[in-house]
Amino acid sequence: MRRAPGIRRLMWLPACFALLACAGASSVPAQTPASASRLPGISGDTLDPNWVPVGFGTLRQDDIALKTSPSSGLQVRAIPVDERFIRLLSPDSYRALRELVNGNEPKLQAIRERNRLPHYSVWYVSFFAIEQGETRFSPQEFIIANTGRDFRPLDMVPLTPGFGEYRLRQREVQSALLVFDGQLDLNQPVSAKMESVPTATDWASVLQRVERERAAVRSRAGAKKRF
Repeated sequence: MRRAPGIRRLMWLPACFALLACAGASSVPAQTPASASRLPGISGDTLDPNWVPVGFGTLRQDDIALKTSPSSGLQVRAIPVDERFIRLLSPDSYRALRELVNGNEPKLQAIRERNRLPHYSVWYVSFFAIEQGETRFSPQEFIIANTGRDFRPLDMVPLTPGFGEYRLRQREVQSALLVFDGQLDLNQPVSAKMESVPTATDWASVLQRVERERAAVRSRAGAKKRF
């Protein structure tokens, strides 16, 4: 059976972005600076049933990502940098994402002060080109639909050199932390679109996967305490 072009392009995503995750994880410290507690989604409420201990997750970044293929040769992957979700990732993946946020805390705090909103949702978004030639992208066109609203990025923190040029060569990746209004609720249906093309991710399946992993993490953490 012949696959549709959009499906074929999405099949590139796991291998391409796995290389990024592995590259970032090796140099990440194991501790989270105390000052990071001021950032959205990091300070924890022990009464929140979605809060689990660090170090017991097994999920991959792709397991909690939104993915889309908006135009010829462009792939987009977006990961919510929310502790209730990223604590379910493998320890290396968790530390890699935490380091991205910790290392850019002053810039994120400046965005918070400029926009004067009490809560923010931070996403690690990567743009990848698979076609020959030059592929252009516009991060402002990455829109998240949730709770009956469309959320556009309030601001962004580039992570890779040349991000601000908004163009890619074949097999090049450009990444940034995109900051959205904190009213975005990850426990509700989430979808995204770019250039009017919706994501191929079923968020309901993501939430089911997340709930199973939360139960497994609590079990692993409880077993370690007993020993």
